[in-house]
Amino acid sequence: MDKYLTKSFPNLPKSLMYKYIRLKRIKLNGKRTEISTRLNEGDLVELYINDEFLVKGEAHYDFMSASKSIDVVYEDDNIMLLNKKAGLLCHPDDSEYIDTLIGRIKRYLYEKGEYDPDAEESFTPALANRIDRNTAGIVIAAKNAQALRELNLIIKERMLDKYYLCVAHGKMPKKHELLEGYLFKDEKKNMVTVSGKFKEGSKQIRTEYTVLDYDGKLSLLEIKLLTGRTHQIRAHLACIGHPLLGDGKYGSNELNKETGYKKQCLCSYKLHFGPFSDEIHMLSYLDGKQFSLNDIWFKTEFQNRNL
Repeated sequence: MDKYLTKSFPNLPKSLMYKYIRLKRIKLNGKRTEISTRLNEGDLVELYINDEFLVKGEAHYDFMSASKSIDVVYEDDNIMLLNKKAGLLCHPDDSEYIDTLIGRIKRYLYEKGEYDPDAEESFTPALANRIDRNTAGIVIAAKNAQALRELNLIIKERMLDKYYLCVAHGKMPKKHELLEGYLFKDEKKNMVTVSGKFKEGSKQIRTEYTVLDYDGKLSLLEIKLLTGRTHQIRAHLACIGHPLLGDGKYGSNELNKETGYKKQCLCSYKLHFGPFSDEIHMLSYLDGKQFSLNDIWFKTEFQNRNL
């Protein structure tokens, strides 16, 4: 009862609500009620209170101030695949609270009538993975709790292959190579370092690359991410002397200036689901499915030799 009254009549102070229930100015089916009484469909709630408390205020949600701009790659009743643009945060941080990818998703689903933040035990749409602010590409969102649980399991148990496209400086030592190393993260600086030797606090990383094209100065690469650590691709390639084009944190400003490029050329462009274990039920229809982006700005420019 108290939850129903609080949601339905936000202008009614809780102290008065409790008082009116005691005085039987709020009744259930013509009789005294308690705040803990569970309401059922068809129940009659009567309120003998001032009109000012019966006016329902306009609900305000922060996500409604987020941009409507959203690029849906795939959507069904359980999940969404979104093409996140470079520069957009996945989640709020100290620099941006409102206009984030998750904020745009909430607005999109709310306006479609698929998300009601006021519904009892309502699930809040959530991201199952995320990519850096300046990295573009596919991000997975869950529309319900079971989908989120299964997506988390799929990612944790490596039942999902993630592929990136990027442009790196220089000619790679091999056409195809599996890079292995250890990544250490400095939380205060939000920076990572990669080395070939383990040190306390570091985590093993594995990054597989294939050279798709080379123009004499730059290499177009497909990266298969075998471990998903913070800034892994950027730091790993920089560690072997081939930083990403446009990467201001791990890259070479001198090399970037030569090309005149400031945008980071990195995109999470392809996902392949499966093979799934028997633990995946609701999302079993995704087993074997592949989703990819076709229009990647730096790939087109590289092939047209405009980089």
